Amino acid sequence: MKKLKNSELNRIDVKSFKSIKKTPLIVVLDNIRSLNNIGSIFRTCDAFLVSKIYLCGITAKPPNRKINKTALGSTDSVEWEYFKSTIKLIEKLKSEGVKIWSIEQVERAQKLNDIEKIDSKQKHAIVFGNEIKGVDQKIIDISENTIEIDQYGTKHSLNVSVAAGIVIWKFYNSLS
Repeated sequence: MKKLKNSELNRIDVKSFKSIKKTPLIVVLDNIRSLNNIGSIFRTCDAFLVSKIYLCGITAKPPNRKINKTALGSTDSVEWEYFKSTIKLIEKLKSEGVKIWSIEQVERAQKLNDIEKIDSKQKHAIVFGNEIKGVDQKIIDISENTIEIDQYGTKHSLNVSVAAGIVIWKFYNSLS
């Protein structure tokens, strides 16, 4: 086996990317403070054709050289928008028929490993919260569902960009 060069990967350009069909998935970042996490989530959204990212509250927005350092150009390919209030955004998305999923450790959360099929005819939004405080309880209260990532080690939670990568990958592969 020979390692492929970037030129051999047959990647599409930004203009083509913007015109292709996207995954019916929206990512909401609720008060994410790390610029590296934001950039990393942009890259994951680019990889799995996420339709849009909403940056909310204190979450920084492009252009920002520290976001760009990890985003590597995906801030140009992935559609994004800033909303000051995550709650107002969630209410807006729900009024448009979007199903809201908060990613958080809560009572009776659905385990990510148990998800097999997700309706691809429905638009979905997954909410990721602050690195310390998580998803705000008010957001959890108005979400249709909560998902917890099964963990078996000594840590209580995953880094938000790692969690986003796992959940986005699972949604991408579970859409039926």
